[in-house]
Amino acid sequence: MRHLDDSAHTPYAHLRQPGRDPLHMLARTRAEWQQQAHGAPADLWVFGYGSLIWRPDFEYTERHPTRVHGWHRALAMWSRVNRGTPEQPGLVFALLHGGSCQGVVYRIAHHLVDGVLTALWAREMPSAVYDTRWLPCATPHGTVLALAFTLSRRSPAFTGELTPEQYRHIFHHAHGRYGSTLDYAQQTHQTLHAQGIHDRRLAHILSHAVHRPPQSD
Repeated sequence: MRHLDDSAHTPYAHLRQPGRDPLHMLARTRAEWQQQAHGAPADLWVFGYGSLIWRPDFEYTERHPTRVHGWHRALAMWSRVNRGTPEQPGLVFALLHGGSCQGVVYRIAHHLVDGVLTALWAREMPSAVYDTRWLPCATPHGTVLALAFTLSRRSPAFTGELTPEQYRHIFHHAHGRYGSTLDYAQQTHQTLHAQGIHDRRLAHILSHAVHRPPQSD
């Protein structure tokens, strides 16, 4: 199990935005989950749209395909830890406002929730970049509120529009503690395709950014 360290000397402390302490955000999310449960033991639902689809790294009791509305998957967040470094930032997926997103939703047994949340924070929130939200997800049990990691376009971590040349450079050079941006993007694309999810934007980025266009005569 990974642990969080609130010391100012942690490797990623310098990457955190002012006023966004990951431990405080974790405590708030735990409190929100407990409020939804009205004091009774309750399972936690988590929405996955990127690497959580193919590498959740936590124990779950159920997993279902689902779609969230009002948000879409985008390879549009700078990664200076997981898929890049401060010197050569990589990219990771985020949920941006607008559209819809197909993904999966996981059910985590209530007695495992505290440990799973701690591990998720160590993985997803070392610099407290994401905004956590509770998004409605359809399941065989009806609609549930699932924890999701979203990104504001006002965040310094939001890349904005990148050119094919910028994507190509990142794909060729960005590596972080979990591997390269290119492997991450390709693995996500392959997993989505295998599950019948066709992310045309991601396919476009990979096809134009990985390979150089042919030289004209």
